Amino acid sequence: MTTAPHSLLAAFPRPPLAPESNPFVLHGCPLKPGSRLQETSRFADDVWNLGPAMVKKHERRFILDFRLIPATHRHVGKELCYAMLSGPAPPGETQPAAATVRTVFTEHVRFLRWAAARSPRLETLSGADLEDYQRFLIQSLPRAGARQSARAGARKFWLWRSCLSCDALRFDPTHIDGWGENAAHRRENATARIPEEVLGPLFVWSMRFIDDFSADILAADRAWHTPPPTPAEPPAYGQVYRLLRAWLDERIASRQPLPGWRGKPSLTAIAHAVGCSRISVTRHRRMIDEAAEVTGIRPQPVSGQPIRGQLDGQPWIEAVLADYTEPGSLANLARLLQDACYIVLAFLSGARDSELKHLQHGCLTTEQDADGRPYRWRMHSLAFKGESDPTGTPATWSIGEPAARAITVLQQLQPPDSDYLFAPLPHTPGARPDAVNQVLSSGATNARLNRYAAWINHYCQRHQRSDFIRAIDGQQWHLTNRQFRRTLAWYIARRPGGVIAGALAFRHHCIQVFEGYAGTSDSGFRAEVESEQALARGEHLMTAIDTHEHTTLTGPAAEEAARRLQEFGTRARFDGQIVLDEARLRRLMARHDPAVYPGQYVTCVHDHSKALCEKARNRRSEGLPDHGGCKPLACHNVALSPENTAAWQHEIDRIDQRLTTRPSLPPLLQHRLQARRDEITAFLKRNNTTA
Repeated sequence: MTTAPHSLLAAFPRPPLAPESNPFVLHGCPLKPGSRLQETSRFADDVWNLGPAMVKKHERRFILDFRLIPATHRHVGKELCYAMLSGPAPPGETQPAAATVRTVFTEHVRFLRWAAARSPRLETLSGADLEDYQRFLIQSLPRAGARQSARAGARKFWLWRSCLSCDALRFDPTHIDGWGENAAHRRENATARIPEEVLGPLFVWSMRFIDDFSADILAADRAWHTPPPTPAEPPAYGQVYRLLRAWLDERIASRQPLPGWRGKPSLTAIAHAVGCSRISVTRHRRMIDEAAEVTGIRPQPVSGQPIRGQLDGQPWIEAVLADYTEPGSLANLARLLQDACYIVLAFLSGARDSELKHLQHGCLTTEQDADGRPYRWRMHSLAFKGESDPTGTPATWSIGEPAARAITVLQQLQPPDSDYLFAPLPHTPGARPDAVNQVLSSGATNARLNRYAAWINHYCQRHQRSDFIRAIDGQQWHLTNRQFRRTLAWYIARRPGGVIAGALAFRHHCIQVFEGYAGTSDSGFRAEVESEQALARGEHLMTAIDTHEHTTLTGPAAEEAARRLQEFGTRARFDGQIVLDEARLRRLMARHDPAVYPGQYVTCVHDHSKALCEKARNRRSEGLPDHGGCKPLACHNVALSPENTAAWQHEIDRIDQRLTTRPSLPPLLQHRLQARRDEITAFLKRNNTTA
């Protein structure tokens, strides 16, 4: 049986009772505008409403329901949550946001309910008890990540012990054998990357909505917001019958279906067509129903404007319908357009869900050159993660033109009185401007993303199209908002070929993302990309080592490269074979990165004391090579692979082709090209390669 170290079993110091005279539990939290502290929850309440402290627009209104905790442990649960909400935090801990407290509260409830069945007080729990809790977690939670969260929630009763007056754990659970799990079960980034078979059609359809379909949806939206004209002189009662009869006879003669609403003739549309009030038409409902039996009913379009968007030379949809229950309704299509804009922005900007949800009208600025041509687009919102202000810090992202078009569409889709671009749209009955959430919550967005993918597949099935979203391992991929940022980091790090990389000009896009997003806030995006780059480089190096390519390098740093890679390969071997999964390779690169960077023209064997790129750009503090400022013909960190030599030979051939063009080049340009050729030739000869 495991016991806790004696030094940790000392008598627990009892602080004075923390919550005096039933305080307001949110007094240390920033509150939403319009919220009054005097109207918020108190410590004695069994249900605490966290809504006033949910300052992010996309967050749901949460509560802490302490009735879920047995009475014997309810007070200590309240004390911990009170301390986390309003502080002060103990040394080494930070004050979490209200939403984080709600997330951790689930684990507090789990632990305290288990503890109540074991002992009336936490301080009497032993190491053996917590080992039993670990076994309980393994049996009840199949996912390793969920078990880790549960253990972290239980450990709070040790880390925050100075804030707990009545009870606490007497020792740190991490000292218990078996409290943690094998590191192989933990991944540095558990967020899944969207497969290219999913992302390709998903992104293509999203751009279709923005570039091809949006004009029809926005035109219908404008018609929906425009009230129908009122006749200057409504027809008299007797005239209504004659006008309606003539209109119905015309529809019957031409076999045109009557406009419908939820399976019945739309009296509103018929009254508008005849030029009278709906009440006047209602009196003749029987005559309208008899005509409908002859002509049939067709769902009523929002307006009579023709469909302009095309797909393969045909209108992409027959009409934008008024009935919100129809798949082709304005309510449904407008939501799909909003979802398409979200996908494009999430993937092309690298912004988090919370940052996208705080985009407002006027968030896009465009810079133009002297001729009025736009060349740079900037997106403005709030950043939260890593920022000291819980209400968000203004941040700017440099984005590409496709993302800018998505913002332009969103600004047209939202009514002028709606501040946020991802606020719920007004077309569905029940949508209220005074709703608790001013913008879509993260959960609502995830659900809509998967409905959007399902719409694409249903549309492709109905129209016998092949550009549907394919299943992965026999199942439809489940999309979440976090996957787009993860996937963008993967693509930037690896720059794969194929349709996506070609369509998005990833080299240019990579520069924009780093110039804007990574440079304006402590977002961690640069670290994510560099982690993916290191993983891709590690895979490349392991392949080269396995095929002994590192022994064929030439150049001034060839011996150093061979030594580093030989040592790197030795660390990766197990029983004579290289056995590396993704997690192990990430750890190996983090601990023993050989600092060998394969490139098109050179293989950089980085040593910052010799690196000319660092001296030119003063990058020594980062300890990383600056490939954009590389001086390959002079730097002593250069090694050459056969592929590098072939690239230089191709460069010589290209120069020769330009030197022999007719008419001849200007003398100055010809001189520079010849000097460049001579420099490359001398470089290859010095390094014992063919020139």
